[in-house]
Amino acid sequence: MSETLVDTNQIDSSKRTWLIASGCAGAVGAGAAALPFVSTFQPSERAKAAGAAVEVDIGAIKPGEKITVEWRGKPVWIVRRTPEQLAALSQVTNQLADPESKRKQSELTPVYARNEGRSIKPEYFVAVGICTHLGCSPSDKFQMGPQPSLPDDWHGGFLCPCHGSTFDMAGRVYKNKPAPDNLEIPPYMYLSDSKLLIGEDKKA
Repeated sequence: MSETLVDTNQIDSSKRTWLIASGCAGAVGAGAAALPFVSTFQPSERAKAAGAAVEVDIGAIKPGEKITVEWRGKPVWIVRRTPEQLAALSQVTNQLADPESKRKQSELTPVYARNEGRSIKPEYFVAVGICTHLGCSPSDKFQMGPQPSLPDDWHGGFLCPCHGSTFDMAGRVYKNKPAPDNLEIPPYMYLSDSKLLIGEDKKA
């Protein structure tokens, strides 16, 4: 059987134009098909929102109350401390493992929170509500005095029910407890006397 050889130079111009057009269409189609896969590598709006700063109105919080907001998937507590709770901070210093947040693990504590109240304004305490031991969420134990699972000279604070770690009203961990560090203080700043921004601490 003889083999027929085609001389490409003999292909008329109309066929050549058709072949080129077909090839271009195929390339465009392949490019369009790839777009959905490329887009999956871009961060979603939900992912962007997860790291965004959160604005919080604190004007309605009464002394002795706490509210919780979510930031980066973490619970962030905002506590408006009473004068009695603030006064108690200096009374428990010798019972705390790291009263001045000087441990190596506390290096991430913002400079403005390296004080007795661990806060910008003494009245308001802002912290991530996750125990530094195994990630449990401590319970509020603001009432002072003897209570189950707490010392008789309790001055108010937080109790992690999982393994018994205790923290004072500034989120400072007591000595000889499973939690290795004080509660985390997130970056934050005041937008006004009644509004906080959680997640940022520097004005643009």
